[in-house]
Parts: sequence; structure tokens; C-alpha cells
Amino acid sequence: MTDTPRATGIDPAASLGQQLEDIIERLPPDTLSLGELLEVFSDEGLLLLTILLTLVFLIPVSIPGVSTVFGAAILLVGISRLFNRPLWLPARVKHKALPADRLRPGLTGGLVWVRRMEKISRPHRLRFFVDGPGQGVFNNLAFILAALLLMAPFGFVPFSNTLPALALLLYAIGFIQRDGGAILLGHLANIGTIIYFSVLIGGGGVAVRELFQRLTG
Repeated sequence: MTDTPRATGIDPAASLGQQLEDIIERLPPDTLSLGELLEVFSDEGLLLLTILLTLVFLIPVSIPGVSTVFGAAILLVGISRLFNRPLWLPARVKHKALPADRLRPGLTGGLVWVRRMEKISRPHRLRFFVDGPGQGVFNNLAFILAALLLMAPFGFVPFSNTLPALALLLYAIGFIQRDGGAILLGHLANIGTIIYFSVLIGGGGVAVRELFQRLTG
């Protein structure tokens, strides 16, 4: 892939998938914090960090609390991009200990999606969706929306984390590659997530109302 932000100590000639695989192999054996990850990535590598943080949500694995911490970090990446400011993380998010031994299989499994995206992504494709200040603001706001959707309290529902994580993966690759096609697919994944959550909320409301009618009938 081209125009890829590099992580510190990672071979810049390697593919995006190989760079991420190298980073995963270097994770500590017991616990991990976002602060430790940020030491690996430079400010220019925040999109690469975003891709890494989405990987664990692309396969059916549940790790309590991860969607909130990773979603908050990705949200702040989006805000830093929107306002063109350095990334700031609150200490509670930056230093929260996460189980590296449970994260590693999810991150490794999610690499399949990155390698698929590498094959279909094309630099500078559909530039209308990338170039221009208006497009930049809209795309960064959509990125922030996807991070908020990832943080929604539906982690126990199948695909509730997968859909917004897929949108974030597409946005990050689209930003790196200047690929309007990937960004457009990210918008579609965002729309699909909103529709899916609307169905979940609507269906849950109907179920609660029917249960209440049965209990009071």
C-alpha cells in the first residue's frame, strides 16, 4: 500500500498487513495499555493504530471493556484529525490494563480483513470522495460517528461491534491510500450499522411492550 504512516521500528518496505503482524508479535505477554501502543506509533501512524485497534472486533471474540477503551481512543484520533491537533488521551484510557494474551488471537485473526482490503484498495481512486476541505470534514465526522457506534452498549449482540469496526477499517485504509472507494464503502458500513442498531432498538422496544402487556393483562 502507498502513503502508509509508519510505526516506529517497523520495516517501511513491508506491506500494511506485515507491519501490523510485526507489531502484534511484539506485544507484551501479559497485559497491554494504549500508552504502550502509542510508544510504538508516531503521530503520523495514528491511522495504523486505528486499524490495529479495530482488528479485535472483526472476528467473533468478546473481551469485556475493550470496545469502550478502544472506541474512546479511536474517537480521540478522529477528533485530533478533525481539528488537526496532536492526539491526547485521558490517563484512565491511556493506562488501563488490557489482557494482551486474549487480545493477541483477536488481533491476529483480524489481519485477514486487512489483507483482503490491501488486495482491493487502490490509491487515489474516486478522488471526489477524498479531496477538498469539505470532504475532509465530512469524512472525519463520519469516522467519529463510527467510533461512537463502536462504543454503543450492544457488545453482546452479534455484529454490533463488527459493523462499525469494518467502517473504521475502511476509513483508515481510505485515508492512508487516498482511496475514495474505500471511504465510500466506509460510509455504507456506517449506514448499515445505524440501520442495524435501529432494528435492535425497535425490536427491543416491541419485546418490552409485549412483555409488559402480558404481565399487566
